Amino acid sequence: MKDKAVRFGVIGTNNITQWFLAGAAKVEGFELKAVYSRSRETAEKFAEKYGVENIFTDLEDMAQSPMIDAVYIASPNALHYSQTMLFLKNKKHVLCEKAFASNAFEAEEMIKAAKENKVLLMEAMKTSFIPNFRVVRESLHRIGKVRRYFGSFCQYSSRYDKYKQGIVLNAFNPVFSNGSLMDIGVYCIHPMVSLFGKPEEIKAYGLMLESGVDGEGTVIFKYKDMDALIMFSKIANSYLPSEIQGEEGSLLIENMNNFNKVRMILKDGEEEDLSENVDKDDMYYEAQEFINLIRQGKTESSVNTFEISKTVMEIMDDIRKQIGLVFPADKNRV
Repeated sequence: MKDKAVRFGVIGTNNITQWFLAGAAKVEGFELKAVYSRSRETAEKFAEKYGVENIFTDLEDMAQSPMIDAVYIASPNALHYSQTMLFLKNKKHVLCEKAFASNAFEAEEMIKAAKENKVLLMEAMKTSFIPNFRVVRESLHRIGKVRRYFGSFCQYSSRYDKYKQGIVLNAFNPVFSNGSLMDIGVYCIHPMVSLFGKPEEIKAYGLMLESGVDGEGTVIFKYKDMDALIMFSKIANSYLPSEIQGEEGSLLIENMNNFNKVRMILKDGEEEDLSENVDKDDMYYEAQEFINLIRQGKTESSVNTFEISKTVMEIMDDIRKQIGLVFPADKNRV
């Protein structure tokens, strides 16, 4: 389908779906054909807003529909596995939001199903495709031997106020495989693995909330010639930039969730703004990658590879074991 439009269905009508559509709408070859919601009323409102032709309240019907080629999954983390497997088995390409799955077992099964059905599966970790992440990767040699990676993403959740009032929304509910690590920490772990691979050792600390999820955490990673430290939180803000420290200088990154600014400071004090000026939405780039891969007949991204997604889930499984974060979705698989 080299020159044909890729017909998409979307699962979820939340903000992240709307952000994805804002970016995807600018990609050549993107066509929104269907929306799924448990509520027909919600689906109809969404369909009217985006001019969607087809509404589904039954996932089986949507997965079997000949009207779509691919699906974007932006449901709660705990549903990623079952929904992804359903669409893969129906020969639909799947772009699945981070966190990719609830655990590494699910991630491996998803990858296996994608290979068996010869369709594309990709984790929607948008930062991997943002131009400034490429800038970071291409600038590593300029700071000499890398000795430390520091990733920080601490963002006070608007839902935490409700939590403190005794109202536990999805963001703080383990039933949905949520919490600080899965929703926020993954933004620090994914670039680390993409740039430096799997660490040799992990030491994790977390603050567990009464609901059963982590409110914040700190993790130390050991590599052969470097170490890494990440901090993440949904109950406090941080204004520190992330940083990659080398023997000849450092790369400073503002906002790990979008890499919106990258600076290099060399050891002699010379400073350079490496940021690229972009006029696209954050999620344009992952949508572009996904659509291009489909049109080229490929079934795996060379950027967000299966191995990276699996490794990230293995790391998060390890962290969860150490801090006592257990999800119903684990079912003795972790």
